Amino acid sequence: MGAQPLVDTYQRIHDNLRISVTDRCNIRCFYCMPEREVQFIERREILTYEEMARFARIAARLGVRKIRVTGGEPLVRRDLPKFIGMLAAIGGIEDLALTTNAVLLKEMARPLRDAGLRRINVHLDTLDRSRFLELTRRDDLPRVLEGIETALAAGFDSVKLNAVAVKGVTEPDIVPIARYCRERGMEARFIEFMPLDAQAIWDRTRVLLADDILGELAAAFGPLEPIPDPDPRAPASEYRYLDGGGTVGFIASVSRPFCLNCNRIRLTADGKLRYCLFAIEETDVKGLLRAGAPDADIEATIRKTVAGKWLGHEINSAKFVPPPRPMYAIGG
Repeated sequence: MGAQPLVDTYQRIHDNLRISVTDRCNIRCFYCMPEREVQFIERREILTYEEMARFARIAARLGVRKIRVTGGEPLVRRDLPKFIGMLAAIGGIEDLALTTNAVLLKEMARPLRDAGLRRINVHLDTLDRSRFLELTRRDDLPRVLEGIETALAAGFDSVKLNAVAVKGVTEPDIVPIARYCRERGMEARFIEFMPLDAQAIWDRTRVLLADDILGELAAAFGPLEPIPDPDPRAPASEYRYLDGGGTVGFIASVSRPFCLNCNRIRLTADGKLRYCLFAIEETDVKGLLRAGAPDADIEATIRKTVAGKWLGHEINSAKFVPPPRPMYAIGG
């Protein structure tokens, strides 16, 4: 018999692992990182690929079936296709994906595909070059668009586009991004602005809500309808255009929390295991990995962490406390 699945006290089964390979990034989105004097983890504290792959193999034996590689920006880490190949070789892993800002994707798309990567999510908030520079403090939009086109030609199972929605900032970009994706057979995913920024600029009044975005899309393209029988553990609620123009997703962590169905655990680049993106506490596994601890000890640590998972974040209550680390240091 196989190992018992990773189940918490609320009977949520965890089969989805996110691995951050670095906290470094080559752009500076205003809602994520300061432009200068960013505090990065010392390189010696970052897990090696071999350490990360060992953790993933152990997690797979406990029922993990999906892995997403994140950062920071994962493509800035050297030899990433090597790591993708290590993950692709793990028995039981059925889905291997990556989130990237696509600045380096033109050069990396085919090596990643050849190594076993199957799905890519590209983070892109605007198609306007001047606005891209304003939002990211880098003039890299042409490289991003070339990277997307290269990925589309490389034969990935899917290439999706993630756009963060900030009220008073990104409204002009909603319809152009949706149109861009409709024209290319991609799915746009709009993500409500979350309190994970390094500069503490988040406020609920700055969240552009999924319902408002849905209204903008309906006005531009006609009615949309919810996709029936969705995966209850998927973070995105998905809709399809009634004119046949494809689908669009919303990750509405603020207005439509999906905590009760959460199936994810996270490994940070410096070897901390987190049961929630917003968790205040985290569990060190780097010490175990570097001390040569047996697999059974690491398995027990994973199980204990999952067992202690809270019911969910409390963004919409006065009790909410932002995590001590920003998004780029946790992993997207």
